[in-house]
Amino acid sequence: MTITHVAVESASPWVRRFASQIPKTGTVLDLACGGGRHSFLLAEMGHSVLAVDQDIGEIEKAVNPLICPKALNLEENAWPLRNDRFSGIVVTNYLYRPHLDRLPEMLEKNGVLIYETFAQGNEQFGKPSNPNFLLKTGELLELARCHGLKVLAYEDIYQGEPKPAMIQRLCAVKEG
Repeated sequence: MTITHVAVESASPWVRRFASQIPKTGTVLDLACGGGRHSFLLAEMGHSVLAVDQDIGEIEKAVNPLICPKALNLEENAWPLRNDRFSGIVVTNYLYRPHLDRLPEMLEKNGVLIYETFAQGNEQFGKPSNPNFLLKTGELLELARCHGLKVLAYEDIYQGEPKPAMIQRLCAVKEG
């Protein structure tokens, strides 16, 4: 299977908007990559990508030398990526707080964190509704502040499409 244009088009508009901020050197981590829509986008832009998820069956079918799929349990006590460093980290539709603080620590100098997931208030629209999977108001801003990241953009908004949801988004840089 090769990269399909449909996969790249289905990438989050937030990720598409800020992916160009990620330095071309180093590797980009697509954390909880799912089917790989952001891995494909990043590879099309010339980035080397480590695509991590528990189930990497779909992305393993892709034929792209810039994408390295890796099956990992991201919710174990021991963080499986503790010694890795990345020029960028992309996370969408995923939240596991016990390891959230590790993400900024894994960024190289000038590395970019692009994060987008569901926020408090989403329970009124359906799943996810469990507070463990919903960002608290300002939680991504606080993450950036605590780790000295420069915030390029942030939103905590209602989104009507593709389905009604409360979403929180951040793009931040680890300055030197």
